[in-house]
Amino acid sequence: MGPYEIRVAGSAADRAACMTVRHEVFVREQGVPVNLEYDAYDEVAVHVLALGRDGAPLGAGRLLHGEAAAAKAGGDPAVGSLGRLAVARAARGLGVGAALVRGIEEAAAGLGLAAVDLHAQTHALAFYERLGYEAYGAEFLDAGIVHRAMRRKL
Repeated sequence: MGPYEIRVAGSAADRAACMTVRHEVFVREQGVPVNLEYDAYDEVAVHVLALGRDGAPLGAGRLLHGEAAAAKAGGDPAVGSLGRLAVARAARGLGVGAALVRGIEEAAAGLGLAAVDLHAQTHALAFYERLGYEAYGAEFLDAGIVHRAMRRKL
């Protein structure tokens, strides 16, 4: 583990920290409209948070499972959906993103899921490939950004 902690966001403060990182990365940096960034899935998702030693939020991601994930993963309830993975600019290059992915995968395995799907921005395909994900299907636009579906069996 690096100079940070990865944990499931179990408190309201942890979930708020996740939303702060997402706002910084997706809304401010990438220009995703606020009404597209936050959705009803946030209420039912497992949120995973990366915190620095000083307690500052460094990154976040979420895992959808059950009916919420099935809507995104082709209707398969055994597949979780990893999404909203964001790492604060100051924490990039420290392994936070990979640690968050592994934390989300651990949460998925703990729920008995067989695989994790995600929709990767195309610039991040190589990152996810290094973590064992395989791309499938055609490129598509989400919030005006080109994405591709990927999956990893657990």
